[in-house]
Amino acid sequence: MSTHTDTTAHGAAGGEFDIDDPKLSRFQIVQEGARRDDIEIVHYEPQFPVAGTKAERRMTRTVASMFLLTGVAATAFLVIYIWWPWKYEAGAGADKFYTPLLGLTLGLALLFVGFGILTWGKKLLPKEVSIQDRHMAPSSDEDRKIVGNTMLYMADELGVKRRPLLGISLLAGLAPVGAVAAAPLLGGLINQPHKNNQMFTTGFAPHDGKLVRLVREDGTPVRPEEVSAGGQITVFPGIPHGVSNRHADSPTLLIHLRESDAQTARQANAKVGHEGYMWGNYTAFSKICTHAGCPASLYEQQTNRLLCPCHQSQFLITDNAKPVFGPASRRLPQLPIEVDDEGFFVAKSDYTETVGPDFWERP
Repeated sequence: MSTHTDTTAHGAAGGEFDIDDPKLSRFQIVQEGARRDDIEIVHYEPQFPVAGTKAERRMTRTVASMFLLTGVAATAFLVIYIWWPWKYEAGAGADKFYTPLLGLTLGLALLFVGFGILTWGKKLLPKEVSIQDRHMAPSSDEDRKIVGNTMLYMADELGVKRRPLLGISLLAGLAPVGAVAAAPLLGGLINQPHKNNQMFTTGFAPHDGKLVRLVREDGTPVRPEEVSAGGQITVFPGIPHGVSNRHADSPTLLIHLRESDAQTARQANAKVGHEGYMWGNYTAFSKICTHAGCPASLYEQQTNRLLCPCHQSQFLITDNAKPVFGPASRRLPQLPIEVDDEGFFVAKSDYTETVGPDFWERP
C-alpha cells in the first residue's frame, strides 16, 4: 500500500484558516499544528478503515482479555500476600508455596499487561510516520491550543470511546496492579511496628508468662558453672521450636568474662542505662551482625572482640559490643540475663534493641 496523508475523512491540511473556527475538526487542527511545526506526515494508515468489523471486535476482545487476566493475576497476588499461610511450619505445609506463588502471580500480571499494551499499539492504533525539522521558538497561545487538541486527538485514536470494552478492561486489570504496588507499603503501616512484630520480637520474650531459659542447641539449659572464665557458648530460647528457623533471629552468645573485663563491661553498661543486664561476670549479646545479618561467632578471648566472618566487622564486648572495625555501624544488642531458682540462666526480658541489620531500624 502506498503512503498517503488522510485528507478526505478529516479535511484539508493546507491553507490559512482561523484556529478558533468551530467547524474545524480535531484532526484538521492537528494537521495545522503539524504544518506550522514543519511536520510532514509521510504515512497514515488506520488499522481498521471501516469501524466495527468482526476483525476489529475480535482484536478488541483479545486485548480486553489480556487486561482482565492482568486483573485476575494481580488479585490472586493480593489474596496470597494477605491471607496465604507464610510462616514456616515443619513438614509439608502450605507455607512453602508462599513465595513461589507470589512470584508466579506477579509475573503473570506484568506479562499480561505488557502483551495487552503491545497488542493494542500494534493491532488497533493507526500506523503513522511523521518527520519534523527541529527548531527553537517560544510557544504561542495558538500553539498551546494545538498541542491540547493533539493530545485529545491521540486519546480519540486510542479508540476507548469507540471501544469501551478496552477502557473497562484496562481499568479492571490495572487497578489490582496498583493495589499490588501499594499493599507492601500500606501493610507496614497497619500495625505499630514496635508491637507484635517479628522484626522486634525474638524467642526470648517471656513465654506463657514465664521467663525463657537459655538452652544449648540440643535443648538442655545452661548453668553458670558450665561456662569457664574467658569462655563462651551459643544459646537459644528454651521454648518450642526455639532452635529452628522460626527463631532464626534469636541465637545469642553467652560469655563468661574475666573479673577485670567484667568490671569494664559493667561500667560501660552503666553509661548506656544497661545496669542489671549482666549476671555476675556473665554477659550475652545477639550473634546476628548488625551489618548484614551474618552470624558474628568468632570470639577472641584476649581482646574480647567478636568477629563477623562475612565482612570482618569486629565488636568490643567490654564496651557494649560497640563496632570497632569493619562496615557495621551499630552495636550488637545485649540480652538482659539472670539465674532462676533452679540455677539456670534465663532472659530477664526480650532484647530491648532491634536485632539484626541496622537497615531495619536505624537508631
